[in-house]
Amino acid sequence: MHALIPLPVVVALLGAAFLAAANKLLPRWATDTVGLACALAVLVLCVLLVIDASHLTVYWFGGFRPRGGVAVGISFSVDRIGAGMATLAAVMVSAALLYSVRYFDEVGSLFGALMLVFLAAMVGFCLTGDLFDLFVFFELMSVAAYALTAYKIEEAGPLQGAINFAITNSVGSFAMLTGIALLYGRTGALNMAQIGSALAGHPADGLVKVALLLIMGGLLVKAAIVPLHFWLADAHAVAPVPVCVLFSGVMVELALYGLARVYWSVLAAPMAAHTDGLRVTLIALGVLSTLVGAVMCVAQRHIKRLLAFSTISHTGMFLIGLGLLTRAGLAASGEYVLEHALLKGALFMAAGILLHRFGTVDEHELRGRGKSGDPGLRVAAAVFVLGGLGLAALPPLGVFFGKSALEGALTHTPGYGWVPAVLVLGSALTAGTILRVSGRVFAGWGERTPRHHELLSVVSERPETLSPHDRTPAVMIAAPVLLLIGGLLVGVVSGLRAGIAAAAARMADHAGYVAAVFGAPAGGVRSPHAPVVTLDFLLAAATVIGALAVAGFALIQASSWRVPARVGRTLTASMVSLRRLHSGCVNDYIAWLVAGLAAIGAALALT
Repeated sequence: MHALIPLPVVVALLGAAFLAAANKLLPRWATDTVGLACALAVLVLCVLLVIDASHLTVYWFGGFRPRGGVAVGISFSVDRIGAGMATLAAVMVSAALLYSVRYFDEVGSLFGALMLVFLAAMVGFCLTGDLFDLFVFFELMSVAAYALTAYKIEEAGPLQGAINFAITNSVGSFAMLTGIALLYGRTGALNMAQIGSALAGHPADGLVKVALLLIMGGLLVKAAIVPLHFWLADAHAVAPVPVCVLFSGVMVELALYGLARVYWSVLAAPMAAHTDGLRVTLIALGVLSTLVGAVMCVAQRHIKRLLAFSTISHTGMFLIGLGLLTRAGLAASGEYVLEHALLKGALFMAAGILLHRFGTVDEHELRGRGKSGDPGLRVAAAVFVLGGLGLAALPPLGVFFGKSALEGALTHTPGYGWVPAVLVLGSALTAGTILRVSGRVFAGWGERTPRHHELLSVVSERPETLSPHDRTPAVMIAAPVLLLIGGLLVGVVSGLRAGIAAAAARMADHAGYVAAVFGAPAGGVRSPHAPVVTLDFLLAAATVIGALAVAGFALIQASSWRVPARVGRTLTASMVSLRRLHSGCVNDYIAWLVAGLAAIGAALALT
């Protein structure tokens, strides 16, 4: 099994090279088959790695093993969290390629090649044990993402979205590379275990703190954490739907995985004296992202942008769990990520069905048009309703167990017992907005021109197809159904919660990681998952009721529901101001990025 470790990356890259070389030679059905077969092969290999990763397994390329505690070679260090994230990436790419088989009217084999390069980069990012290679795979992932965002290159919108995406994320990449250079200059090492071992004996000084800020800043840009988030909604609005599935389902979550890997493998020991300050900063960023993403989600009528802002809100929740800097918080975020990814992928595919059928994803233009008895539209309706309820944590489906675990971890951390209320509010707003779309599009509820419609942003989009279609292909139905079933039921799989808790505990065991990389036996770790308690059901009930109330308020035509004039003016002014910040101008986004990094640095310095 040890020899299989590099194969997922190799298979994906070889498949991409073959598709690129055969771009003019093979018919579309052949390139689609090759791309999907390669993604499924990577998925099988990643599942085998998860099964075998009961302990940390290290693969040294070229046989260059450490000597005397010095690692010169390049390694893949595979544990269950990393292998699990690689498996999630393979699942999402496989589902996206299956969906793409009939989604596009015209698409070249280069689309499949770029998707496989994206997959190879994500898998390598999850498995590498080398800090510089983490950056290399990060950049390979980014380049593929830029190209996929601008795949409709003949249109101005995708080009602008891709440019905004590329410039903002490149600034984040430069920050990350500078942080890595500082650590390399201090330790003379790039292997994460060796850097962590070299820094462990001394408290963090100014250089290490600045390196942490730069690396963390680069990864938070990729994770679209407020105020570094502006690129995400623009990219989602113009990227093809199968690409959006990967952006929201796995790419932004991988950035947080990278932050967790760097912290626990490299910086946990030297930053031990500063844990409280780092915790305050990360949780504050998570709370801000949760609330801003949720409010902006409510203010959208473009369904893809709506789902993108929902992703920003949920990514903030994942950061809250990670920001606790505890094993319980790490495990809760891991479980939450898995449940959310599958549901969000299904929701984007359902939005793609609407775009494929009607040529638009404007919620108001689609009012009542989803009532048809067509199987594809019935599936899209079920995905939106069940996906919305799943994101609202309806027990025991969807994100219920992950959200409950996160709320439990917060409740047991002194000083953060108020944060579950933020999770309830953010989840209710985002899930309620998805249910609002369900009622308006598939049931025809709500006013044709709702009151306060001026608060809803409008973004036009040209479909990826040449013209609207009168039916939905079977593969476009199968892919979201599979993801929806997985997202709703994965939390109830026997032993999954305990397995994620144990994997998180092993990932957070810095001493055990270093020992395993350098060939010493690592001690066992235990981290039993917290049981579900009455409070979890109460918070879930509050979230579901809140989501239904948000949807009902937007859809039910009740003349008695009048917002006081002063409150209405304040709400309108606030929403307009917040929307103006999302100007689509890359200059504004870079200004916010620099200001955000400076604010994060100031917060770390003050706390």
